[in-house]
Amino acid sequence: MPDLLCLGEPMLEFNRQPAGPDGRVLYLEGHGGDTSNAAIAAARSGASVGYVTAIGTDVPGDSFLTLWAAEGVDTATVIRNPEAPTGIYVVTHDAQGHHFTFYRAGSAAARYRPADLPEAAIRSARILHLSGISQAISESACDAGFRAIEIARAAGVRVSYDTNLRLRLWPAARAAAVIHAAIAMADIALPSLDDATALTGLADPDAVADFYLRLCPSVVVKCGAAGCLVATRQARTRIAAHRVDAVDATGAGDTFAGALLARLLAGDALTDAARYANAAAALATTGYGAVAPIPRAEAVLALLRG
Repeated sequence: MPDLLCLGEPMLEFNRQPAGPDGRVLYLEGHGGDTSNAAIAAARSGASVGYVTAIGTDVPGDSFLTLWAAEGVDTATVIRNPEAPTGIYVVTHDAQGHHFTFYRAGSAAARYRPADLPEAAIRSARILHLSGISQAISESACDAGFRAIEIARAAGVRVSYDTNLRLRLWPAARAAAVIHAAIAMADIALPSLDDATALTGLADPDAVADFYLRLCPSVVVKCGAAGCLVATRQARTRIAAHRVDAVDATGAGDTFAGALLARLLAGDALTDAARYANAAAALATTGYGAVAPIPRAEAVLALLRG
């Protein structure tokens, strides 16, 4: 059984590329979905990983199975639903950053239910990872997320939770209530600073860490180009960002999560794992798409060595 199980929603990606000399715009097909990205990031950093989800019996679903097989992500806990599609999304870019348009209503992942959970696999894992998106896509998926956490906790499995707030999916008040209830059941909280500001009204990383430490014993605040803040109830450490030629931040936070969890599974202390994840996330911004730029361990270690 895999050491790390990631639960959530995979989505086929179409990423808009810069216009060519003739003005034509092309879209690069790829793969996304926050916890799928995290699973691949963890696998590329050497972790034993499995994915928990449902996909359609369609071409995008086939594409994900091929991807996960190539990346070494176990798919024994992936359900195929012949009555629902695999979701897709489009990424566009402008001076304000990257923007998403989603086509996920009624997707196989959105129809996932608590009864679909692979309870034995969850109990056998060492870490369960999920996110706000995992719970935002439908009421049944939300319930499945809470039930998965309950199963993990009862078995002594650590729980990691990434806020990944998407206000297009649910109202802010419900998002905050669900995300904070889940984090209160987790062992590791991974809020981005932007998410935390929207959820709590707090803009200072230390204030954000203080807020989430009241819910969860370990918090890593992802601050984008400003690096990250690692906090426990005993100590905290700021880790500076790496300077890279960034072109697309899609999936960088997911890469951070997967890389961090891989290093925790390898035995690193939280601060050391976050230092590695910070470098991995920086490298993930140097190419287009969510999956293609996710670095492997050797590239991350090379950046850390300077």
